[in-house]
Amino acid sequence: MNLSQLAGNMPLKRQLSAESAGRGLSHAYILAGPAGTGKHTLARLLAAALVCEGAGDKPCETCPHCRKALRDIHPDVIRIGGDGKDINVAQVRALRSDAYIRPNEASRKVYLLENAQTMNPSAQNAMLKLLEEGPAYAAFLLLTDNSAALLATVRSRCEGLTLSPVTDSEAEGYLRARYPEQAPRAIAELAARCEGVLGRAVAELEGSGGTGPVRDGAVKLLRLLSKGDELALLEFSVSLEKWEREDLEALLGETILLLRHALVCSNQGNPGESDPERLETARMAADKLTPRALLAAAETLEKLRAACGYNAGTGHLAGWLCAALSG
Repeated sequence: MNLSQLAGNMPLKRQLSAESAGRGLSHAYILAGPAGTGKHTLARLLAAALVCEGAGDKPCETCPHCRKALRDIHPDVIRIGGDGKDINVAQVRALRSDAYIRPNEASRKVYLLENAQTMNPSAQNAMLKLLEEGPAYAAFLLLTDNSAALLATVRSRCEGLTLSPVTDSEAEGYLRARYPEQAPRAIAELAARCEGVLGRAVAELEGSGGTGPVRDGAVKLLRLLSKGDELALLEFSVSLEKWEREDLEALLGETILLLRHALVCSNQGNPGESDPERLETARMAADKLTPRALLAAAETLEKLRAACGYNAGTGHLAGWLCAALSG
């Protein structure tokens, strides 16, 4: 199977290649992993492979079905749940009705359910019937940050594909190939800073993540924590209630990295940070907070970042953030 567009994840690639060469791809997969690890890339490749009519490895990337699927314009590849709202039972029932209408162009019809963990039990039970009794030409890709939030009965009827963070060298190779115009040193630093989550690195390079609100928010959060200003920390936490969950998760990740830089600074080390503002913030935190306090803050944020994978609102997470760091 042609999965060259997906970085790292060699065990997963071998699994899918063996399935494709043998019995063929499954009719239902759960694609699980933290935000930014490649779930959407893999879903796009699987959707293209399922509708592909080319010879050899699938997706061939050249047949009309592949090209449309890879550009997200294929009429038989249907996305659900990409609007940031929970997937409700009415949507699943509408999906079930649509599934019994034969494909428009391809031999198969593929449904991508983003944020599948947001389905409540009623919606998941409606989905279960479709997984069990759906037409042979229908395939389902359930994308989730937390597969444990799905009912065991749903999980048992899908094959699980868990995406993992890539190594620093894999991240650097991917970023060099995709952004050849970037300075090698900047790419190397970003590859180390993204902690194997390529989505964060891409967001930073394209101005939608680490170089914008996420990057600035992390710097501000650590400065507030260093100063011990509880009122300002409360006001900042309240402002996070309107953030998307993925952006909040990225903010927590950036702050954790700054806390680790501060720990290195507290031990008279060089954190390898070239951004002057981030480096200054890490050094200030090292001066104001003890290594134990820095470590405790990092552990708290790690717990919060893990909680972003559950069906918890950003308001609750922001409140937890303020209470935990003010205590």
